[in-house]
Amino acid sequence: MVKVMRGSILALAAVLLLVTVANIPVAEGVTCSPTELTSCSSAFMSASPPSATCCAKLREQKPCLCGYLRNPTLRQYVNSPNAKKVASSCNVVTTNC
Repeated sequence: MVKVMRGSILALAAVLLLVTVANIPVAEGVTCSPTELTSCSSAFMSASPPSATCCAKLREQKPCLCGYLRNPTLRQYVNSPNAKKVASSCNVVTTNC
């Protein structure tokens, strides 16, 4: 009986440990892909307000913006006045790179 109780207690402790570890937030890496911002293309190219999807993707891609600014092909889009307005509308603060 004591062995059964000890085994049950160890099993319960293992389950609690797994549940605790599974709930620890882990920072997930962002895949930098400018194509993720296609939902923002109309807002970048015109004065139209950004969609909720655009803002969500812009927030997701925020860690990538400095890399996009270093890319000569992408710089003109990311650094454009409309892109800055979109970022401001989405409450995405761009850092100085």
